[in-house]
Amino acid sequence: MLSHTVEYALRATLYIARQTPRPVRIPEVASTIEAPPRYLAKILGQLAREGLLESTRGPAGGFRIAPRRERATLADIVGVFETSAPRRCLLGHGVCGNNPQCTVHERWAPIATSMSDFFGRTTIADLLSTRTSS
Repeated sequence: MLSHTVEYALRATLYIARQTPRPVRIPEVASTIEAPPRYLAKILGQLAREGLLESTRGPAGGFRIAPRRERATLADIVGVFETSAPRRCLLGHGVCGNNPQCTVHERWAPIATSMSDFFGRTTIADLLSTRTSS
C-alpha cells in the first residue's frame, strides 16, 4: 500500500536513527535497506530539507536523525512524500465511503482507519525500542 519512495524513506529513517549519534553515508544506508543509491540520495535530501534528518558534508559527514525528531511519527515521514488526500475506494467508486453500494467498504474502512491510526501514533522512537529489522 506504500509507494517505493515512502517505503525507502521509512526504512532509511529507522536505520539512520538506530545509528545515532554516528552519521551514516548514503552507500551504507542504500546497501542495508536495498535501495538504489541515487534515488535514496534524493529521498534523504528531502527528509533533511523537511527537518527530519540532518546532513553534514565531508569525510565525517552523512545523515543522522535531527535533534528531538525521534518523536516524529511515521505519518510525518509519509507526509513529506504523499499529500493527505481522501482515501480512494478499492473498487474505483471515487472517495471511500461515498458509495453505499460498495461491497468492500464495510470490510475495508476499519482496516484503512487502523492503518491511518498506526502511522499517526507510531513514532520513530517507538520502533527503535522494539528493535525491528531494517
